[in-house]
Amino acid sequence: MSEFPDSHRDLLDAEVGILSTVGDTGIPHTTAIWFLYDDEDGELKSWLSDARQKVRNLMKRPQFSFFILDVANPARYLAVRGRAELAPDPDCVFGERVGRKYNVDIHRLLQEGETRYVVTFKPLRIMVR
Repeated sequence: MSEFPDSHRDLLDAEVGILSTVGDTGIPHTTAIWFLYDDEDGELKSWLSDARQKVRNLMKRPQFSFFILDVANPARYLAVRGRAELAPDPDCVFGERVGRKYNVDIHRLLQEGETRYVVTFKPLRIMVR
């Protein structure tokens, strides 16, 4: 298991990260997402809906790439490659933590019929510059 280097921990507080998953055709699917670095367990996580392609991709193929750019210095970044683990969040416990970071009432984001998942990004490799 890789560790996040102290030199780039500030990027774990960024507003968005770029998640790439692998679609059915093998072509990457890339999108910007909200995320949290969970200080309690030292893990990078997000809160995503099964109504979205990225979650369907991760359910079939858990491989991912996650990229955080330092917008103040675009030559500096944190990139994570690994496997994702998904767990339902029916009571929105983790979702509420995400809402606090982004100052959003997450219950307004919920759509009827969807399932929200806590997606834990398990690093196999962490790259920084």
